[in-house]
Amino acid sequence: MSGPATRPVGWLRAVAGTVSMRAVASAVAMRAAAVLLGAGSLVWAALPAVHRGWSGFALVLAIAGVAAGGLRLALAAVPVPEDSYWPSPGLRVWRAFLEVVRQVPWEEGAVIGIVWLEVLHPSRPWHTAVLGAGLIAYLLITHLAESDAPLATLRPQARVLGLGAALLALGAGAGMLPAAGAGAGSALLRLVAAGALIVAAGLVLPYVARRLPRWGAGDSGGIYNRRQGTTQRRAGPDG
Repeated sequence: MSGPATRPVGWLRAVAGTVSMRAVASAVAMRAAAVLLGAGSLVWAALPAVHRGWSGFALVLAIAGVAAGGLRLALAAVPVPEDSYWPSPGLRVWRAFLEVVRQVPWEEGAVIGIVWLEVLHPSRPWHTAVLGAGLIAYLLITHLAESDAPLATLRPQARVLGLGAALLALGAGAGMLPAAGAGAGSALLRLVAAGALIVAAGLVLPYVARRLPRWGAGDSGGIYNRRQGTTQRRAGPDG
């Protein structure tokens, strides 16, 4: 009697263990991809090395941002110790360390340092376009890793991301045109870029408009007053 009953239970436990292992492997892969994208963008922008315009400070800022951002992702699952009446010095130091690691926007600082390093180099449009795509991917993957969301979360934004990549390529192509060459080619490129911007706005604005609060008739106070009125109606006339 116990054999047939325990077999489904053991099978369910095995399936649950497999699912949890897949979730852990996906989370580790997402965090590793974010760190690799940040490190790759840093190396891409830093080489060849330049020695002007506070390049050393920008390099240190970028390295510290990428490394600390990776550390924050690695410690994301570590719980913060509960606050006690008389914590030990070690516990207080650990809590302060976790708060600093989790609250400072390390990735934004890394992006500032990487862009700074790229600006110090001579004009190289396609190199900069590839760097821009890498930095966007770095920030997106970091956001997904922070929220433990799958890559399929970005599927609704695929059209906007694809159009952004096209605009990035157009910008790189426009940067390769000579400054004095105001011929038919540059004019055509400007028209194509303007049309791409119009298409981008047409794709983005309906997506934003669906999420904006709609005002009712005579609602001059906005969504705050409407929510406040809803709360008052729920509370009743007596308060």
